[in-house]
Amino acid sequence: MSATRTQIYLTEEQRRRIDEVSLAEGVTLAEVVRRALDAYLDREVVASGEVLASTFGADPEATYPARDEWDRG
Repeated sequence: MSATRTQIYLTEEQRRRIDEVSLAEGVTLAEVVRRALDAYLDREVVASGEVLASTFGADPEATYPARDEWDRG
């Protein structure tokens, strides 16, 4: 695997937790970070428009006020 050296800043809490995982799993800090980054990048990203469109008609019993009843103030 070809890798590129990258520097990042971590909070003390992030570093402590990564060190715990690293020790428990017997891998390097870099490996923990790479695994976490892969998991983040591999997650399915759904566009908000798709999510909203998927809810259209979700409640066929829903009622809405007539347009002339809207408060335009």
